[in-house]
Amino acid sequence: MTEATPGRERSDAGIVELWRRFAGGDGGARHGLIVHYAPLVKFVAGRIGAGLPKTVEPQDLVSYGTIGLIDAVDKFDPQRGVRFETYASVRIRGSIVDALRRLDWVPRSVRTRAREIQRGLADLEHRLQRSPTESELADHLGMDVAKLRSALGDVAAGGVIGLDELGSEEGPALREVLADPAAADPAGVVDRKELRRILIEAIRGLPDRERDVVAMYYFEAMTLAQIGGILDITESRVSQIHAKAVLSLRNRIALAMRPG
Repeated sequence: MTEATPGRERSDAGIVELWRRFAGGDGGARHGLIVHYAPLVKFVAGRIGAGLPKTVEPQDLVSYGTIGLIDAVDKFDPQRGVRFETYASVRIRGSIVDALRRLDWVPRSVRTRAREIQRGLADLEHRLQRSPTESELADHLGMDVAKLRSALGDVAAGGVIGLDELGSEEGPALREVLADPAAADPAGVVDRKELRRILIEAIRGLPDRERDVVAMYYFEAMTLAQIGGILDITESRVSQIHAKAVLSLRNRIALAMRPG
C-alpha cells in the first residue's frame, strides 16, 4: 500500500511543458512548478510533524519546506532520469530539519540521551555481532525496557532523525549526496553507488520489525499511523522502533565509511 504522490492534478504533458518553458527562462513556468508541487511540501512536513511536540507549528514546517522546494526546482535537471518528487522530497525534508536545528529547540537532555543510546548500540553490536534486542540494550544502559522506550520516543520527537540525515562526520549528510544526481563525489567520501550499497547492507542487518518499519516508512511512503495499523502496534511504538533503527544505522554506516 502506498500513498498517492502529492501534486498530480496537472497532466504529465502539462508538467513536461512547464519544465521546458522553465528551462527556457520563463519565470511564470517556475512559479507554476512551485505551485504544482506545493502539496509535496505539506506531505513531507506532515510526516516530520507527526513525531514532533505540539509546540511546533505545522505551518512553520511548511514554510521551511517551501524553501527546499524552491531550491529543488531551481537545481533540478529533468534530463538526468530522476523523478522530481524523489529529488525534491529529500531537499524539502533537509530544509525543514536544518531550520529546526537552527532553532535549537531540542532539550540538551534529549541530545545527551540519544548519544548514550547510540553508543550503547555500537558497543553491543560490536560485542554481539548483531543488533541487540531492546532488553539487552536496556540492561546495558542500566534501565528497564519501559524507560528505554520512553527515551527512544523522546529521541524520535526531538531528534528529527531520518535515513537522509545519515552520513559521516567528515563528509556531507547522506541526503546531500543522494539528493543531487549530478554532484561530484566529495574527497574522502565514498561515491553514491557505494553509499547506497552500505545503506542497503545496514538495513538488511536490522531485526525484522525494525527493517519492516524502515521499509514501509521510507520506501512505501507510509505514515507512522499506517505502519502501526499494519503491525498492530501504536503510532508511538512505531516511532520508538524507528528511532532505534536509525540510531543503529548511524553506527553501521559510520563504521563502514571509516577510513582503513
